Amino acid sequence: MQGVGRPIVDLLSRYRTRDPGEAADAARVRALAEGADDPWLRSIPLHVTASALIVHPASGRVLMRWHQRQRSWLQVGGHGDPGESDPLEVASREGREETGLGDLVPYPDPSSARLVQVVIVPVAAGAGEPAHEHADLRFVLATAEPDAARPENPDAPLRWMTPAEAREATSEENVREALRRVEELMAVAAERG
Repeated sequence: MQGVGRPIVDLLSRYRTRDPGEAADAARVRALAEGADDPWLRSIPLHVTASALIVHPASGRVLMRWHQRQRSWLQVGGHGDPGESDPLEVASREGREETGLGDLVPYPDPSSARLVQVVIVPVAAGAGEPAHEHADLRFVLATAEPDAARPENPDAPLRWMTPAEAREATSEENVREALRRVEELMAVAAERG
């Protein structure tokens, strides 16, 4: 296995999938991480991306970003930059860049990253790229300063929503499932106080 894929394989080895579809996606991602020279390369038809659902635990809200190309409210995230190999670092960097939030930490335990979903998402051709697939590794990050969120550009507005509002606003079933998982996490964390 290539060194750049090691953090992905390590992460997946600790993750428990929730259904057969997710198990199949996780197996494809693991095979990619074990076999590709660099599973983050945008030039390969299936490549890894990392994203995050950002929560404000005190209000129980989640931050959604408008994605013009997909015409939907989605989570923040994206591609690794050259030299990046840690999925949590990619998701955190993308979260900071897309929201301006500098205090993002893994949720519910700031000392331990929790993968919340593994999903392979088809991406239609556009913006000079052929159709391809994103092997998206999704995390939950928290902020204590929700009012500090600022969009990276006018075409990518941000909106704080309850998980139910976010499920209604997104057009993507895989994002709805991620939001259900986030809502479960927040409920458990609230019970523990």
